[in-house]
Amino acid sequence: MNPLHDYISKQLAEKLKLRKVVVWYDHRREFVSYVREVRGGVRTGPEAVPVTVSGVPVRLTEHDGSMFELRAVTEPYVSGDTPSENVIIYLPGCERDRQGSVLMELEKAGECYEPQLKRLARNVLRQRYTDGVIDDMMAPEHVSYDDLARAASDTSSAEGPSVLRAIFHNIGQDGIIAAWLASDERDAEMEAKEATRELLKLIRSKLGLELPEDATLPKLRSITLRYVLAGEFRGDLRCPAPSALDALPTPKTKDEAAATSELARSLRSKFPGQYPGMADRVEAELGLRDDSVPAGALGSIDTFRFEERVLLAHCGEFVARRKFDEALSIIGDREHSFWLDRDVGRKAQWEACRRMAELGRAGVAVLAAASKVVGDASAWVEAYACKDGWFRLDQAQRRLEAWITNLDDEPDERPLGIVRSVYDDACRTMAEGFTKALVAANWTVPDALHQTRIYSEVVSAQPKPVAYFFVDAMRFEMGVELAERLPKTVEVSVRPAVCALPSITPICMAALHPGASSSFSVVEEEGTLGVRIDDAFLPDLSARKKFAASRIPGLADMALDELLSLQPSRLSKKIDGAQVVIVRSQEIDHAGERGFTFQARQVMDTVIDNLARAIRKLAASGIEHYVVTADHGHLFHPSDRDESMRIEGPGGDQVELHRRCWIGRGGATPAGCIRVTAAALGYDSDLDFVFPTSSGVFKAGGDLAFHHGGPSLQELIIPVVTVRMKAPERERSSVGPVAASGIPDAVTNRIFSVSIHLDGKNLSLFSNELLVRPLLVSEGKQVGAVGMAVDGEFDRTTGCVKLQAGKPITVAFLLSDESVPSLRIVIQDPATDAELFRSPTDIPIRLGV
Repeated sequence: MNPLHDYISKQLAEKLKLRKVVVWYDHRREFVSYVREVRGGVRTGPEAVPVTVSGVPVRLTEHDGSMFELRAVTEPYVSGDTPSENVIIYLPGCERDRQGSVLMELEKAGECYEPQLKRLARNVLRQRYTDGVIDDMMAPEHVSYDDLARAASDTSSAEGPSVLRAIFHNIGQDGIIAAWLASDERDAEMEAKEATRELLKLIRSKLGLELPEDATLPKLRSITLRYVLAGEFRGDLRCPAPSALDALPTPKTKDEAAATSELARSLRSKFPGQYPGMADRVEAELGLRDDSVPAGALGSIDTFRFEERVLLAHCGEFVARRKFDEALSIIGDREHSFWLDRDVGRKAQWEACRRMAELGRAGVAVLAAASKVVGDASAWVEAYACKDGWFRLDQAQRRLEAWITNLDDEPDERPLGIVRSVYDDACRTMAEGFTKALVAANWTVPDALHQTRIYSEVVSAQPKPVAYFFVDAMRFEMGVELAERLPKTVEVSVRPAVCALPSITPICMAALHPGASSSFSVVEEEGTLGVRIDDAFLPDLSARKKFAASRIPGLADMALDELLSLQPSRLSKKIDGAQVVIVRSQEIDHAGERGFTFQARQVMDTVIDNLARAIRKLAASGIEHYVVTADHGHLFHPSDRDESMRIEGPGGDQVELHRRCWIGRGGATPAGCIRVTAAALGYDSDLDFVFPTSSGVFKAGGDLAFHHGGPSLQELIIPVVTVRMKAPERERSSVGPVAASGIPDAVTNRIFSVSIHLDGKNLSLFSNELLVRPLLVSEGKQVGAVGMAVDGEFDRTTGCVKLQAGKPITVAFLLSDESVPSLRIVIQDPATDAELFRSPTDIPIRLGV
């Protein structure tokens, strides 16, 4: 027949296959000619004639005045439980009665069909013509089936085939305007083939935009692009549009407005490389600036680049005004904006704003809760260390400060200063309340695990061999995060313990050793401060290592850095036969104590990952049980404490002065401080200890941003993490289902992006979805991790990304240790530590280049 006939027949055949009965209402009698073609002539009687519709045999009945006659003729074919034959009931000139139709039962059992001729014809004609030409064909009010059938035929149409479609032969009709706006590469061919008139018709049909017929293609492109982007921008505003848009025409109908917005979205999705240039050009032509529109009036679509800048500043203002939930709401809505997904630097600024708002919100909540605590010191520890307790505030602070170190440009000072102030206020309130509770309880925390009992009650109870980690200055929140970063298949628990006072390394590290539970005193011998356990005096690391070796049979003792750098065979040899493996980490305290504030912020995040890495490495060597704990926690601030927070030392016979404690005899107790005797702490000694009662520090010299020694929750509450991890069952492999692209020749910024995806060539043994952990590794140590991901699921706690087949994800790596000369990108299976990808060569680090 013809393409239109065939198309209608296919529609009917699909409906017959589903329901076997089609009741077809043709109120305008538009399909009479089609039905005549199907029947092979005019209707000659009431009988149901056998016909074929797109290869499907069917009985065709046609209304001719009587609904009852029509139903009676149809009845023999539909009287059973299911129709015995396919049936089409055609009702020309009849309008459907939805309330009392004689054919209601057939309509409900079958398919009721009320097509529109022009709509069906358009779908067919678009195979040969563009919408503008089709609009002209359908313009006459009484255009008929025969007219449209002729137009759809290859040989009998008065209008020739679309020139535009031939020029844009590899692009669907809906994409022609977008492709033309994005590139002028076809302009010469369009001019040579005189396709401009057809283009104007198409634009008028789709967008409602009338363009001058005598304009050049570049000018037409400029006018259309302004209309499209301004139309989307205007339609998304929640206020009157800027006056710069007054001279531009607007879509007249909802369909035209929808088509305009869809075209703008298509430009971003299909031509992401060209869109920024187009949008920036229109933004400049219209004179749109950061102050063109109030931030609160901007909609949810970022048509122009300036909108992203305005909204980030708006979020910062919310943070500065302590409206943290409002800021987080905007950030959540915008995290997958076109502009942010293609600019890692800008996305990093938004992530910084998110972390500021999260810290501010947590700080306000803790301040409110801390002012209402009722109970002894145990109540304060419970509030701090329970699930989702106050320790989450410290976690939010660390995540913010670690993130900021990786930014080329620090966020706006005002909101950053506000959230830092909120955190300081919360720390001060917690310190004052907890210290007061400690004093009232005679410096004890009832029912709490004391640090001196960790070895006797926790480590000794573990099956052997067991690895025992001493992590210098690891706060409770860091222990919780370590547990969260371990595979879900691992048995892990975290409990708080109260460390010894004063909370400084020589004292608290000694408290972790065997024998401390029965004999532990802080003493001075010949001017040197240390701990006495039984008859042993332990003033430093060397003495502690000798003591541990004398008390623990079958001991292996190593630094975290050494463990991570050892080859598996050498590690297995070193721990062979050991019943206890002590692993010591001093990275956090080393950076903080030496005044490396910037480095300390970076190291804190890296140490957690390297501890998890060390546990997995020891598991591969046969160690199944682990206890990870700390000597003490710490208070950390982004810069030196304000002068008002610095306290003069007590003087007297001073043995040692630290930022958060004075140790000696005599002297005067400064205002804002409290003195406690060694005997009151259970020590066999004549020493006195003086601590600030709030979060202030003594003028001890050096860096005052990182400190410990006092009785605050952050310093005194340490994590005790117990882990059981069996050796991974699957062997490591350098060939996996993951591939990466866009790997830089050198790392020149602390934040850089790489695209990762599932590799179909090696996917046969894996599912179409895979959880992976991308890392930056140098000489066996982790030196960075993923901080953000574009267009994919990313867990900020574990650093894992979910990959799906056919969907690449751009991840932004954060380099957290810039002291290493080079690195490699490694992607692991988080459950087994198996390598799924490793970059083939070392990538040199050249920051600032």
